[in-house]
Amino acid sequence: MHYCQKCGHETIEKIPLGDSKKRQVCLSCGNIHYENPKVICGALVLWQDQVLLCRRAIEPRYGLWTLPAGYMELAETMAEGAARETFEEAEANIDIESLYCMYDIPHIGQIYALFKANLQNGTFGAGPETIETRLFKEEDIPWDALAFPSVKQTLLHYFKDRKRQQYPLHFETICSESHKL
Repeated sequence: MHYCQKCGHETIEKIPLGDSKKRQVCLSCGNIHYENPKVICGALVLWQDQVLLCRRAIEPRYGLWTLPAGYMELAETMAEGAARETFEEAEANIDIESLYCMYDIPHIGQIYALFKANLQNGTFGAGPETIETRLFKEEDIPWDALAFPSVKQTLLHYFKDRKRQQYPLHFETICSESHKL
């Protein structure tokens, strides 16, 4: 960012007084421009003994399978974002049970909040960002064609938790291979 979002004047990179990180600071109005993680909201959508997955029609990871999820919008809760994204991507209405998995993904500046939810009426379709949607039983999950580590991890948690009939909140950090210690 080379220009201030507030007044349009040039910015410079410097450590603001009382801060410890370099930030873009406006030379005219002094506004400090922070870059913060993005929140992604989504749902593990269940129907009977199956999980709803969407095949991506957009990059990144075009053609691979994912849970319905996307960026949270201003003025909505995480649960509202998950329900909206599920409708946008899978044309499905859901009943949210609870927050199920949260992931810190620091190497890409994202936080994932995935809710356990039930599909209403068993109806779904494919929105504009989706090639197709399908319900999968555990043995039919396309494990080698999942789009993101968060999707795989959530599905692994779910199938393990389902056997015990206990669904605790899972909170983890997902690191890329190059960022693991």
